[in-house]
Formats: sequence, structure tokens, C-alpha cells
Amino acid sequence: MLRALIYLLPLALTIYAFIDCLNTPEDEARHLPKLAWVFIILLFWIVGPIVWFAAGKVRHVPAGGRTPSEWHRHHRTTWVAPDDNPEFLKALQEENKKDESLLKDWEADLRRREEEIRRREGNAGPGESAPPATS
Repeated sequence: MLRALIYLLPLALTIYAFIDCLNTPEDEARHLPKLAWVFIILLFWIVGPIVWFAAGKVRHVPAGGRTPSEWHRHHRTTWVAPDDNPEFLKALQEENKKDESLLKDWEADLRRREEEIRRREGNAGPGESAPPATS
């Protein structure tokens, strides 16, 4: 039982430090880039996670008793998805209006051309063919 604990405790520490490192925003990783911290945690089994917890991450007390993940969730500076961004949605609506306007113009032009073809066919006699349409 003690032998299993000797292997499981460092493994659990390494897994916890690895997940903590991956969940830490890039700007909160201290001294080294986050990718370097991941390699240190995985390569140096016991020492890597301890160093990560001691010096690798900016630690601060969350305001109002919230956890750091909640703080980041409520103070997001970038949009997660395009449909969360009101500017993107407004641009889509404007583009949709332009497309609808273009479609209406095309439909009106098609109706005009069809009417012109009907007039030409109506003016042609029973044995005559309509003159070719020119555009």
C-alpha cells in the first residue's frame, strides 16, 4: 500500500499541476512561456509541479470571494464566438440587407426581360419568328 502511495501521490500532483498549467491564461504564467512550463511539469516528475506551484503562476486573491475562473468568465475582453459579438451580428444584418437589395434588383431585371421577350413574341406574326434579343 505504501509503495502504491509513493507512485500515486507524485502522479496526482503532476496531473493536477499539468491541468492547472493548461487552464492558466498565458499572461498569468510567470518567468517562462506556458509551453515551457508544460514541458517542465511533465519531464521533471516531482520537482516540476512543485516549481510550477511555487513560481510559475501569478497568484492573487479573487475579489468578492469568487474563484479565478469566475473572474475571467465575467470580465472577458474578447468574444468567445462570433454570435456573441454585437458588431459582428450588425455587420451580418447589413450584409443581408445588401444581398436582399441585390436580389430584388435581379428579380426586377428578370421580370423586365421576360416582359420584353413576351412583347417581341406577341408582335411577331404567326409565320414569323421573333428577332433575336440583344442585351
